[in-house]
Amino acid sequence: MSGYRLHDTVALLAALVVPFLVALVLVPFRADLSATNAALVLVGAVVAVAAIGMRVAGATAALSAAVWFDFFLTEPYQRFAIAGRDDVETAVLLLLVGLIVSQLAVRARRLRTTVVMDAALLSSLEGTARLAEDGRSPEAVVEYVRRELVGLLGLRGCRFEYGTLMGNLPRLEHDGGLWLHRPGRVTEYADWPAGETELRVIGGGHYYGRFLLDPLPGLLPLEQDRLVAVALAAQAGSALDTAGLSHQA
Repeated sequence: MSGYRLHDTVALLAALVVPFLVALVLVPFRADLSATNAALVLVGAVVAVAAIGMRVAGATAALSAAVWFDFFLTEPYQRFAIAGRDDVETAVLLLLVGLIVSQLAVRARRLRTTVVMDAALLSSLEGTARLAEDGRSPEAVVEYVRRELVGLLGLRGCRFEYGTLMGNLPRLEHDGGLWLHRPGRVTEYADWPAGETELRVIGGGHYYGRFLLDPLPGLLPLEQDRLVAVALAAQAGSALDTAGLSHQA
């Protein structure tokens, strides 16, 4: 099971269990605790789950909170029934507010993640440009890009091959897509294909070589990561072209 799938599974389990446990903790205080205050505590539990999970986990937590609010904290107790009209309204509001707040929490978490990822990707691109500006050898730029590609795409390994196009390998294209071109047939991939994948290095309109990516089995990285990988390869090509190295026609 991948890290993402394990994380999603844990989030769903938390969505089911956390509201139940919070409602259970509130049982000894339900005689002195208003329905509104109990609902607010459960909304907090929903937000906590949504902050670590995806949208489905947030919605599940909101539904779970409403169910256990009904079962434990409204009369008649330990039954899925609500006698008081005010408690019915509170339960409905708990569900609606829980759904809204959980989705907002998930969105906020994703925005934070995006900001962090974008900063890391920008740093990677800036590092390559800085090497070129400092007059480092094109080989140093190529090596830097090779290491960045391993981390960026989660590769098992990566190597650079100068000036040859042996074999017909799946290719990471300039638009971030992964394609295999064969006579009369083109295949697009959503998962990493078996074996190596090529990322061509072109500078000044000339082909200088390719990075041969050795991926782990599984889904392709995010599109933005693939586009950054293409940009890094382009920077390596620019460094090779600026140095005036020989190229393939």
